[in-house]
Amino acid sequence: MQTLTRRTFTCQAVLALVLLSSAACGRREEPTKAEPTVAGPRVVSLVPAVTEMLFAVGAGPQVVGVSTFDKIPAEVSRLPRVGALLDPDVERILSLKPDLVVTYGSQTALHAQLSKVGIAMLNYRHGGIGDMLATIEEVGERTGHAANGREVAQALRARLTSVRMRVEQRPRSKAVLVFGREPGTVRQIWASGGVGFLHEILDVAGADNVFADIERESVQVSTELLLARKPEVIVELEGQPRPTENPSPWLTLPGLPAVKSNRILTMQGEMFVVPGPRLGEAAEALAKALHPDAFR
Repeated sequence: MQTLTRRTFTCQAVLALVLLSSAACGRREEPTKAEPTVAGPRVVSLVPAVTEMLFAVGAGPQVVGVSTFDKIPAEVSRLPRVGALLDPDVERILSLKPDLVVTYGSQTALHAQLSKVGIAMLNYRHGGIGDMLATIEEVGERTGHAANGREVAQALRARLTSVRMRVEQRPRSKAVLVFGREPGTVRQIWASGGVGFLHEILDVAGADNVFADIERESVQVSTELLLARKPEVIVELEGQPRPTENPSPWLTLPGLPAVKSNRILTMQGEMFVVPGPRLGEAAEALAKALHPDAFR
């Protein structure tokens, strides 16, 4: 049976999420009149990708605080901000009386503080598509929306499979997936390595990553290395639109096959860099850019 990638969606870069039982939290005080009453566990999320998952499975009304960088969905604009990866505001988090806090796996100091006061955590780490789907289901279970979590994950699996099937008979180009570089130049290039959700999305969309052999999520790429790998397509991801570059700095590398054939694709939108429920939309958009004939 064909899976969504040539390699399984089993975690390639990280261990399974450490999920702690929220039952150990103990009873919290009843909310004051100033606090909205929440049906189900009160949740604070420091991870934008998981915030999107919470709303997708129907737990949005239970979210009482989000990170500095949360933007999606629009409802988060009215919620208290509690810092982010490097600057979590512990006092603010505790003031919201959460039953569950979504943290990054690397926030060890925050984990110790929350454990000390008996607050359950869902510790998130970046991984592959399989990890992301498992997290959606876990978010549903931890918030009382298990069936919804399974449905959302299954719908996303189905959409990714559909995208793969649309392009599987098309010729696959060698591609580099660039998610960062110095503006106006081709210096300080960061590209997807051979593990993680970006590498897997490129595979689903019908292209072969020229850095698939490098077992890291990200690779700092010199122009010499790029010329040696000879990508036939350059895919640039922009979470936020950047100022127009005219002419394109890639034209300074005329030896690249992608530059010779003018196959330089710019994909804009946070859905390409936030591994959440919109990843199916991102895969489809990328597949359409790589194989437009498959979608006519």
